[in-house]
Amino acid sequence: MLRFFLLLSCFLLVLCAASPTSAQNLTGPKGEVFTLRVVKDKLSDPWEVTYGPDQHLWVTEAKGYRVSRLNPATGAQTVLLDLNSARNFPRYDKIPDQKDGGKPWPQGGLMGMALHPQLLTGKPYVYLAYAYEFAGADQTGSGCDPNFGGCHFTMRVVRYEYQPKAQRLVNPLVLCDSIPGSNDHNSGRLLIAPANGQPFLFYTVGDMGAGQFKNVGRPNHAQQISSYEGKVLRFNLEPDQDQGEYDRWIPNDNPFTKPQKQNAVWSYGHRNAQGLAYALIGGTGRIYASEHGPFSDDELNLIEKGKNYGHPLIIGYADNNYNGLAAGVSTHSNLPGEWHTTYPTIKSEKENATALGKDTYRDPLLSLYPNSQAFIRNIMTQSRNDEKASPEWPSDAPSSIDVYTASAIPGWQNSLLIPTLKSGKLIRVPLNASGTAPSGDTLSYFHKSQIRYRDLAISPDGKKLYLAVDSSSVTSGPSGEDPKGSQYKGAILEFTYVKGGSATQKATGATKRSPAPTKAAATRKEE
Repeated sequence: MLRFFLLLSCFLLVLCAASPTSAQNLTGPKGEVFTLRVVKDKLSDPWEVTYGPDQHLWVTEAKGYRVSRLNPATGAQTVLLDLNSARNFPRYDKIPDQKDGGKPWPQGGLMGMALHPQLLTGKPYVYLAYAYEFAGADQTGSGCDPNFGGCHFTMRVVRYEYQPKAQRLVNPLVLCDSIPGSNDHNSGRLLIAPANGQPFLFYTVGDMGAGQFKNVGRPNHAQQISSYEGKVLRFNLEPDQDQGEYDRWIPNDNPFTKPQKQNAVWSYGHRNAQGLAYALIGGTGRIYASEHGPFSDDELNLIEKGKNYGHPLIIGYADNNYNGLAAGVSTHSNLPGEWHTTYPTIKSEKENATALGKDTYRDPLLSLYPNSQAFIRNIMTQSRNDEKASPEWPSDAPSSIDVYTASAIPGWQNSLLIPTLKSGKLIRVPLNASGTAPSGDTLSYFHKSQIRYRDLAISPDGKKLYLAVDSSSVTSGPSGEDPKGSQYKGAILEFTYVKGGSATQKATGATKRSPAPTKAAATRKEE
């Protein structure tokens, strides 16, 4: 009998140790009740979380350079791939502290992941994006431009084959290995979505942070078609008949491809689009992107072939709130212009939109916090005059985006769901019947202080939402780090719908404007 009780006690101890953290109850703004449970924690900056066709969560770790499968019920983790040997720069936490903040680590690291729609039925392909090369010869930071040109990395997009029995990712094929990378604004989201009835791979590339922080002296190329900086790229899922090793991965009908020069650019004029999602709404398939604004105007965009989204000539809507201003500012007075940045001073947003052309330029579907010119100028002046002033301004820093199309939660069907870094919440934006515009109030869920939601996955039945949480509670970019993090450091959180909610929406518009800026000790906590 004693032996039985000892065995039972050991079994219960093992069961408790293996089980995720117990659930908590949360209530949403429309009366929705959710339970919160920690599926897994202490991951090394989980960056992508995807609900796979095998009923497991697939996760990339940005700093850990690992790809894993997680059992959502138990949190059990299986590492499918370790890519640490694929990068030529040292581990982030092994680098000596550098007073100038120029540590040789990219924003992110191992970032986007996309699973082929036929992963378990004949196309066992997993697509990954990660930084693999650093320009610094001695790998100590000296490769970072001393004239505020930032740290230069190179990204690659790779296709792996998944072996279910062996639980491994093998046989890597490089689609592109020349994508610019930076210590700021790498974007890095991957998406598989159809175009003209055929699936393709889309990838977001940021503007390298050119014009701000340690990259304030770096030229911005978001408007240049010949550069992959500040773009959404499109690749084939499988190689075509082109002769070039990398040309075969670029679709021949991409908008800027020429007979003698392949070009992966699909859309341009982007700042830092970290979110990318596809949904069929109203009979039409659409690609949505979430994008960081500078001092206002975080954007939600509808991504279209060959279109220009304005950065850095138009910030948010073409509403002239950035007239006489720029998308960045610096205290380094040796740099050009009133705002000491390589960003151009915007004379008129409306005139810039006209010059780009109505058939080419696209306003965002929604701009969050489209603050007034006076508001933005006040912040920029404070920042320019004293970099230690740390002016704080309202913004959300959208880190990802997904489209909720299920009917499990009343009122949620055909809503955009946007996790945020700065404000630590999940934003829900209801869409109209065609999916082309907001149809009601912007709503917020799951707010947690000192937490940075990095990505989102939705269970097939629509009842569970999985949010990835950064390991740090401050930006992963060049403006600061917080090693303490939050109580959910490096976690995958499960929010399960229980009851409640309203199927009606109040259509009152969704833009936000804010009061005068204040000085605060905290940094912006974005990117």
